[in-house]
Amino acid sequence: MSSLDLVLRGGRVVDPGQGIDAVLDVGVADGRIAALAPRLDAPQIHDVSGRIVTPGLIDLHTHVYWGGTSLGVDPLILARRGCTTLVDTGSAGAGNFDGFRRHVIDTCPVRIVAYLNISFAGIYAFSKTIMVGESGDQRLLAPIDTLAVAEANRDVLAGLKVRVGHHASGTAGLVPLEIARQTAERLDMRMMVHIDHPPPTLEQVLALMRPGDVLTHCFRPFPNSPVTRDGGVLPAVSEARERGIIFDIGHGMGSFSFDVARTMLANGFAPDTISSDVHALCIEGPAFDLTTTMSKFLCLGMPLDEVIRRTTVNAAQAIERPELGTLAPGAIADISILSLEAGAFDYVDSTGAILQGAERLTAAGIVIGGRLWEACQETRQVG
Repeated sequence: MSSLDLVLRGGRVVDPGQGIDAVLDVGVADGRIAALAPRLDAPQIHDVSGRIVTPGLIDLHTHVYWGGTSLGVDPLILARRGCTTLVDTGSAGAGNFDGFRRHVIDTCPVRIVAYLNISFAGIYAFSKTIMVGESGDQRLLAPIDTLAVAEANRDVLAGLKVRVGHHASGTAGLVPLEIARQTAERLDMRMMVHIDHPPPTLEQVLALMRPGDVLTHCFRPFPNSPVTRDGGVLPAVSEARERGIIFDIGHGMGSFSFDVARTMLANGFAPDTISSDVHALCIEGPAFDLTTTMSKFLCLGMPLDEVIRRTTVNAAQAIERPELGTLAPGAIADISILSLEAGAFDYVDSTGAILQGAERLTAAGIVIGGRLWEACQETRQVG
């Protein structure tokens, strides 16, 4: 196909949404996927033999209001680590979302989709020395302002974010969630719900969630863990999945346990999406980035295609962006190029537990909207 602009040659293409796992060339034209075939040619050919080529990775839980909030990280760092779409989960609320959009979302070459925090100030006091849960001050819960800002920014929003739990909302219990749900229903938007220590309990939170809403930190350690004392899955968790609640990892600083993950996977309860919850306090560990979080699940026994499914097509469905997470012809040409290494690698969870793994995924390059970024090998021109 001489009309192609770029060809990624000879990589192992893994696209779970299409059921593809094969060595193929990927052709790009006009910023979109044009073809998948054993042999393609274009003026620009990039050799990715020995690499894994996937739909652009979507990190469903990040904090990238860099410079505007104390927990924000530079989104370009996460792009260089393999992501083409970053979902910011409530860094900004109605009171500061305009700044987030103008100075970060609209200027960043990487796609950023956001959940708008029901708290007017977003997550405004989060550092090594200060930790103030934004949902604990009910004066900041802002349904009227949130309606206006959400309506004006629907094109970049996935929904509303609310954080409940002892650390995020103090003794407010379910009040922030009730207000967020009422506002989300008025907007016909989904919610992402954070949970930490009770109050409220996991069961109480799940009871107020609706199909399509995302529970993040779904494999968190005790308390508010999804597992029972005898190694089963809480009935409320199983029932919530049947109702269509989406279960997201959201690793972060304190929200992921290897022991919980092993128990849940042994019970046949895999997460719907895998995300890092990377922010300023965990980008140097224990979360690091999305590919590290994906590697942990590989080393826990999840097959590669299932790990990729949870960071591509499943994540795209969670944010209602069906044009993402696929390499189908006509789709936006967002592509991740990964390396899978064998060796001995130590991983740590949020409790300090160590997992000794034999595999590691790392980023070797990305294509964003058809443009090659951070190439893993030298690009060559052909006549």
